[in-house]
Amino acid sequence: MKRLTLRRLTLILTLLTLGLFPRVAAAQGLLGSLVSDITQSVSATVGDLVGQPQAVIVRTNLGLSGLQNVCLANGCTVLRNLDGSENQVFLVQPAQGLLPSVLADLLELVDGIIDAEPDQLVVLPVISNAGPFLTTVPTYLYQESPVNYYGSIVWNGYVNQPATGIIDLPQAQNAFGLTGSGIVADIDTGVDPNHPALKPVLLLGYDFTRNQPGGSEMTDLNGATGTACSSCQAAFVDQHTAAMLDQHTAAMLDGSPYSAFGHGTEVMGMIHLVAPTARLLPVKTFSANGTGTLSNILSGIYYAVQNNANVINMSFELSTSSTELADAINYANSNNVVCVASSGNDGEDEVVYPAGLQNVMGVASTNDVDQRSSFSNYGDQVVWVAAPGENVVSTYPFGTYSVTSGTSFTSPMVAGTVALLINHQPQMNQSTAATAISNANWIGPNMGYGELDVYSALAWLFQQ
Repeated sequence: MKRLTLRRLTLILTLLTLGLFPRVAAAQGLLGSLVSDITQSVSATVGDLVGQPQAVIVRTNLGLSGLQNVCLANGCTVLRNLDGSENQVFLVQPAQGLLPSVLADLLELVDGIIDAEPDQLVVLPVISNAGPFLTTVPTYLYQESPVNYYGSIVWNGYVNQPATGIIDLPQAQNAFGLTGSGIVADIDTGVDPNHPALKPVLLLGYDFTRNQPGGSEMTDLNGATGTACSSCQAAFVDQHTAAMLDQHTAAMLDGSPYSAFGHGTEVMGMIHLVAPTARLLPVKTFSANGTGTLSNILSGIYYAVQNNANVINMSFELSTSSTELADAINYANSNNVVCVASSGNDGEDEVVYPAGLQNVMGVASTNDVDQRSSFSNYGDQVVWVAAPGENVVSTYPFGTYSVTSGTSFTSPMVAGTVALLINHQPQMNQSTAATAISNANWIGPNMGYGELDVYSALAWLFQQ
């Protein structure tokens, strides 16, 4: 007999206390009854210790009004829609003192409720358990001479860094004359909307941390306007493993409420490096301190699809699977949106999500000699391909640049490559993009198809 989990035991105790366990058909009015003092006490204790959001993600075919009626009878409140025009996924708040996990299990007994799961919150740790791996600032970071890069003025050290040669980017751009098209969405901390390198291709985006238009991460700084800072020096960025966001933070911000500040701008910079004429859609679901919720991530995915994104980059990871995350990715794929995610920075053979989903290309990290980075997760279930992720140079807020490391910055290289594929074949889908990307350079077991080769990916597509 399988051992019952605490979540199931709590549910059973609650049902028995209310005397309704044998009457599953009557579950729709269950939460309107009194809940045991034990359940309330456990809820308060767990909520204080874990710090998880007290909310439940619900999928229903009842619509908003129908779900509101369910909550009216069961002691919960509908907070907001999560899936835009689809109108099937909502965020629900349980009555005070109720465990979200209990509410989720009980709601699944209600007719018209398809799925329910607790919302999740993960806070970025400030110390990497994989150890530091960026010891010196590479000289190419300080190659600040301006270069015209397909309509943007950028630093020479950004365009001509070693990573571009490793993935055969210059050769691919010259041979095929492709520089990217379509819209690449990045679910992240936002972006510096006034960065000179990115501004010509940036779209407005949306901030789900504030529920307002605009994907700027500069709003996280008190009084910040995002104006380029001509006197700012290049930021030295160190690595920090994250449970939710593969974050590598500027040393001057380390350990502060801004420990994740700049991450979104860095990721956008890597997309732009590979596909400089693709448009970029910032979808802000993480705050500057590196915290985000699953509910906001889901909103971000649906928003990206419904705002014409062709590619979604996800430089974050969840350690546990989520039905609604998988459903959101399926929704994106069904609308011909290609999904790419980082494989994680724990240095382990472990499954993380969304990289671990079958219809997502997970991307690992290598050093400059095609060896797996010590911090990079590996294993074919989370790695489709790898890309150089150590000491890469990317854009950073206030119009400057940083050197950074991690799988967060390999995933956008693949997302940018997909934008190059779309430049040749606008009707791109996940399957075709994944097959093209699989034309990589084999570097050994547990690293998927190997090191990303932009030239080979495009050459394969041109032969079809």
